[in-house]
Amino acid sequence: MSGPEPGRGPGTVRGRATGQRNGAGGEDAMNPTVTTRESAVAFEVVVSLPFDETVARVRELLAAEGFGVITEIDVAATFKKKLDVEVAPYLILGACNPANARKALAAAPESGVLLPCNVTVSVEGERTVVRAMNPESVMAVVGKPALAPVGAEVGAALRRVVAAIASA
Repeated sequence: MSGPEPGRGPGTVRGRATGQRNGAGGEDAMNPTVTTRESAVAFEVVVSLPFDETVARVRELLAAEGFGVITEIDVAATFKKKLDVEVAPYLILGACNPANARKALAAAPESGVLLPCNVTVSVEGERTVVRAMNPESVMAVVGKPALAPVGAEVGAALRRVVAAIASA
């Protein structure tokens, strides 16, 4: 990749979630089929794994981090049914870590509108893309300092999920 995609900028993560920050993002030097990014809204990895295999792996990794998938939206099926439009596979998984959800709701009941954490798996071009919401920036919108540690803890767990997909 030659530079940031539209809407991407500083805060991009390069490589296998090494934490090495730069403004451009890019492909992992050891595995050129993997690209990772981080923005204010999401942690992202682009892989060459098949969609179904990626979905299964994401579910496993979320469970390993203490998340349950409590909602699932098959966007492609919904668009086909409601709009008679065919689109590439796109799945939204609502991932909930009950202990952290409880902390967030105790600190700010209005944070419930931000739950659960959405994780998407989609096919874009010839690649499979996984995105996990960035709960740190999302919780910051509420303006309650007590949410910051919850956002940080959940953000670290979702970053590990995305990093593990990158290394699959």
